[in-house]
Amino acid sequence: MTKPRKPTLADLRQQIDEIDEQLHDLIMQRTQVVENVREIKKGESVKIRPAREAEIIYRLMERHKGPFPRRELTRIWRELIVATLSFEGPFSVAVMVPENQTGFWDMARDQYGSFTPMRRFTTSARVIEAVQRQEYTLGVLPLPRNDQDSDQWWRHLVSTAEDAPRVIARLPFAGHGNGFEAQGLESLVICPLVKPEPTGRDRTYLAVECEEDIPFRTIAKALNGLGFSPVYNQLWHEPARPAAWIHLVEVFGFVDPEKGHLDALKENVNGKVSRVIHLGACATPLGPQELDPGKKR
Repeated sequence: MTKPRKPTLADLRQQIDEIDEQLHDLIMQRTQVVENVREIKKGESVKIRPAREAEIIYRLMERHKGPFPRRELTRIWRELIVATLSFEGPFSVAVMVPENQTGFWDMARDQYGSFTPMRRFTTSARVIEAVQRQEYTLGVLPLPRNDQDSDQWWRHLVSTAEDAPRVIARLPFAGHGNGFEAQGLESLVICPLVKPEPTGRDRTYLAVECEEDIPFRTIAKALNGLGFSPVYNQLWHEPARPAAWIHLVEVFGFVDPEKGHLDALKENVNGKVSRVIHLGACATPLGPQELDPGKKR
């Protein structure tokens, strides 16, 4: 019996070329489907669906096998997603980049593409203004922190206006890239007119406006009673309005404003709550175990 011939380097390279062409054909086929979606969505002011984008990545992570790195796989799909967004309509990003701090720019580029138009702003107020006026599609801002120098920019989102920017994503979604100053940084992405949708792995941001200084534990107890787990809180007191104390609350889970969750929270808080405002929701970023399941920790 003749022994099967071992593939040569030339044979393997030909196989790679053939697979590359198949991948290219599928990209072109995918793009045509996206074109059909664009026709259906014609007339919509905002065409991005952050929850749908996250669900795509979640699904790929669940089915992925083999040694190809998951971070790089995520980056490939992010470039595909953003590339098709760009021909559905104008798509651009405003990024809050403090002096001598490039990490937030790198984080925004990793999520929203290497060729997407982006502009640097040095203040959070200018990013919010640019997004509010729809000069830019999205805004990337530092994740609120409880430290002395924290910028409580989120208070500018406390509005019931339909076009008020809302949180739609949390970065980095697939771990930090190789940006020189990105390690340890996190950010939130804001955009107006995007309806929040659940993915099953969500975080919700609420503004609880009170008429007096209510302890956060009271709000946390009310949230727990509704089945939600608060994980972060920041308090803002408006000096010009003595009876306005506003808690930013981050919650694990999808708080649905259409299911009466906001009214229920207001009723369950033992204190004078004037209103509860939904500031947006986002998919939870991929964890280290999902990105590198074989690594011991």
